[in-house]
Amino acid sequence: MNTIKKNLIATLMALSSLASCTSVIEKQISDDRQVKFASFNVSFAHDGDPSEHFDQWVRFMNMPVARQNHFIKQWHENTLSSDQRSLAERVIQIRNVAAIIQKVRPDVLLLNEFNNDGEGKNNQALVGFLRNYLAVSQSLNSVDGGEWLEPITYPYIENYATNTGLNAGIDLNNNGYSKNDPNDAYGFGFYHGHYAFALLSKFEIDSENTRTFQTFKRKDLPDAVNPKIVLCDGKSPIPEGMKCGDTWFSEQQWQTLRLSSKNHVDAPIRIPTPNGTVTVNALLSHPTPPAFDTVTDNNKYRNSAENLFWYHYLNGHQGIYDDAGKSEAFNGESFVIMGDLNADITWGTTTDPRFNGIQQLMAHERVHKDVAQLNGAFIPTSLGALEEPNRRQHPHPQIRTATFGSRVDYAVPSANLKVIDSGVYWAAEHAPGRLLFNDKRIGKRGADKEVSSDHRLVWVTVEL
Repeated sequence: MNTIKKNLIATLMALSSLASCTSVIEKQISDDRQVKFASFNVSFAHDGDPSEHFDQWVRFMNMPVARQNHFIKQWHENTLSSDQRSLAERVIQIRNVAAIIQKVRPDVLLLNEFNNDGEGKNNQALVGFLRNYLAVSQSLNSVDGGEWLEPITYPYIENYATNTGLNAGIDLNNNGYSKNDPNDAYGFGFYHGHYAFALLSKFEIDSENTRTFQTFKRKDLPDAVNPKIVLCDGKSPIPEGMKCGDTWFSEQQWQTLRLSSKNHVDAPIRIPTPNGTVTVNALLSHPTPPAFDTVTDNNKYRNSAENLFWYHYLNGHQGIYDDAGKSEAFNGESFVIMGDLNADITWGTTTDPRFNGIQQLMAHERVHKDVAQLNGAFIPTSLGALEEPNRRQHPHPQIRTATFGSRVDYAVPSANLKVIDSGVYWAAEHAPGRLLFNDKRIGKRGADKEVSSDHRLVWVTVEL
């Protein structure tokens, strides 16, 4: 009898401790059929800074909230040194990114440009972000405070190994091999782990059945192109010993090259519903930008190929092999393609048939056209994008997801999923939350990565 009584008391105490969470639990149960998937390039990587390293991010993310608040207070009072002010504004950026996530409240979230240790084994930065930023109320008004948002938690997290900053051991840019040259890495990065990505989920990530394709060779993708020197206008020097028309990569280089500039990941998400568990595979990637080329179109070809990887994977190509050595195409039922794909299906480089991998992927029969295509009923749009100056003359400015003027960020489900809603979180001028995107007081311009990111969070809600 005493044992029964003790168990009863323990149960009542546990229920009492959960009382404050009851409404949250009830909402999760009632909403199990609707799941919001989101992709957000958080721009936590420093660009063009060879002194950048992962330990910085461990410190940033593990800064206690009280110390964060102290820096913000001094920032307002303008009593910081130049270095301290830079650190304070880095904290502001991270807090604003957290506020955007708290505002949109995705259930499954891909974070592009979330730096890691290169192998995806060290979770200190990611756990710090969860504990010191996402689990703390952030302000919809950024540094001005007020309109505090509800904290958000993700019980399931994954860091993934990346090719960025991983030196290939050969001269990939044909200017003389250097182990410190980011262009001699499998993916551009000043250190291994630069520009990596992570996955956060409210539902179980089936890690045991997750497939990664970090080591898949570029040459093994159907119709892979070894680029030639074709930009011979003298703007960039042709390497010594090479001439216009030469194939850029030697046979040794071509046999060594990896396709993915970061990684390609197929992560099954196990989602409980009233009718049982449903698995939706999150297809994650972050292809190289189709830019920064010198005398070849290498980056354009690579971006197209990285996006075509998912096309061939969904299309049943048996020549696709994962890092475990398993050769098998996609064998799931439902999926969501997520990532900063660095390609716009309607405009720019990717309209060239040589580089149109994103167009082919988004036209695949298994991809939901209402979200993927320009005339789709659920193509993500925002008023913020519509108001943003259209300096590059995008023909459909409302679909842009980045301040540099393109739709490059995607959360696109499979055709067999019912879409409820979608969007791009980009607050319009004078709308609540605008300071999360533009604030002339911060940095030199008060925009882009200085305030939060040069990308916008893109989301889609599906019903299972």
